[in-house]
Amino acid sequence: MLERIRAFFNSISEPQDEAARVFAPGDPVLAAAALMRHVIEADGVLRPEEDARYENVLRTTYGLDDDRLRRLIEEARDANNESVDLYRFTSVLKRTLSDNARIDFIELLWELVYADRENHEMEDNVVWRIAELLGVAARDRVMLRRRVRQKALGVNGEDDET
Repeated sequence: MLERIRAFFNSISEPQDEAARVFAPGDPVLAAAALMRHVIEADGVLRPEEDARYENVLRTTYGLDDDRLRRLIEEARDANNESVDLYRFTSVLKRTLSDNARIDFIELLWELVYADRENHEMEDNVVWRIAELLGVAARDRVMLRRRVRQKALGVNGEDDET
């Protein structure tokens, strides 16, 4: 899953000069990073395991060195803080990601939600809104949440939330 997203983003946002690269407002990498940031901050508490998972996802998905990772995190945080809605970011991803890649992205957001082994109602709501804006069906969103929850918490589907 992450390999497909990585390959896609690499194909559309390969910088000409690594040192001069600035993440433009319409850059899908920045849009994805800002949405991820929004999700992990949705409950008002940024836990170390959420932040670590966020950094790891960005580093491995986009092959970033420490400096570029730091720059992306700063720009994503700033873009998220300046944004008045999610559409600014979801519209970029909806335009550039395939249906399957958008579903994979929602699964990745659930993995970030469950990085601290909890699903706060605000996190759940943000992922729901992002999924809606990306055109990911409610059925897929719920199925992905259950799958990630089961994996993260080691539970079976019988006691799963709806």
